[in-house]
Amino acid sequence: MAENFNMVAKTLFGFEELLEKELTQLGAMYVKKGVRNVSFSGDKGFMYKCNLALRTAVKILKPIHAFNVNSEQDLYNKIYAMDWSKYLKPTGTLAIDATIHSDLFSHSLYIAQKTKDAIVDKFRDTDGQRPNVDLKFPDLKINVHIDRRRCTISLDSSGDSLHKRGYKTATNIAPINEVLAAGLIMLSGWDGQTNFMDPMCGSGTMLIEAAMIACNIPPNLMRKEFAFERWQDWDVELFEKIEESLLGKTRDFHHKIIGYDKAPSAVNKAKENVENAQLEDFIDVKHEDFFKTQKGGDEKLHMVFNPPYGERLNIDMEEFYANIGDTLKQNYPGTDAWFITSNLDALKHVGLRPSRKIQLYNAKLESRLVKYVMYEGSKKGKYMK
Repeated sequence: MAENFNMVAKTLFGFEELLEKELTQLGAMYVKKGVRNVSFSGDKGFMYKCNLALRTAVKILKPIHAFNVNSEQDLYNKIYAMDWSKYLKPTGTLAIDATIHSDLFSHSLYIAQKTKDAIVDKFRDTDGQRPNVDLKFPDLKINVHIDRRRCTISLDSSGDSLHKRGYKTATNIAPINEVLAAGLIMLSGWDGQTNFMDPMCGSGTMLIEAAMIACNIPPNLMRKEFAFERWQDWDVELFEKIEESLLGKTRDFHHKIIGYDKAPSAVNKAKENVENAQLEDFIDVKHEDFFKTQKGGDEKLHMVFNPPYGERLNIDMEEFYANIGDTLKQNYPGTDAWFITSNLDALKHVGLRPSRKIQLYNAKLESRLVKYVMYEGSKKGKYMK
């Protein structure tokens, strides 16, 4: 029987509940929601599974030691005392990142440096040789987390952030993070049972994440590498078995996923990324200006998009957001439209009353995910049926 251990899945603010649900559905034990993270328990195969299958996680950490710390020297001593030979060879490479929430320590880079010193000094003293630092492709990526006086040392099983799915070779001016895109679609409640549209699709991230959700395709199948593949206990057979089992749970999708963008370059990029993700059977990308389009057919439409915020694009935001409202109202009956924006002033010009507002962050920008319900005919007419 494989041994269970504790893990922490990190996520974006506002996605904790989604991640908690994902972990529970995958079969995690002792699931507990935190702020921007969810802790849980599972075995090595489950750690592989989480990295492959979780849509809203950005990292899976494996804590290996925790202690109270009173000074930089105390930190050095306690890290030096650990048995690092279980995780790394003296000829190996390492990288360290640190997050600090403490009045005792102020510089995360200094803490990372102190941790590195303790580890390499230990190897030099016991083996006569020391591991080197490799920030890009280390054999072991270590996470140091100090909260007030409590220090937790974890192994980073993911390596690069899990938003780097592996399908995106082309991006546009303001690409949306893949984890953020997946989380927005999940928060919108889309379940693959209706048509889906992103009317300002950019490089196609929202479309690809929607297709993977609809077909239950694990989001990180195309990643080149996870950090755990360089660990001493890496089990390639177990990993392939987990991968195969996840692939066996994919499902058919019988609706349409449509993307529009008015920039030909964005349309080309989106098509390229869709092809990379091998999802061209499900996704149709067209060169269209959303404001000049209308909904085709009577089928229910679910729309999720990321309009410009005015951060990097020089456009009249008030007029732009007013156009979003007009186009939805006049041309898209029978549509649930969701979009995220950090331009809270421009949002007032949509001219429609949102039925939901959810506070999120896009990178460091405080944002709102808003929902507008466009009824068939008038709203009054709907209730009188």
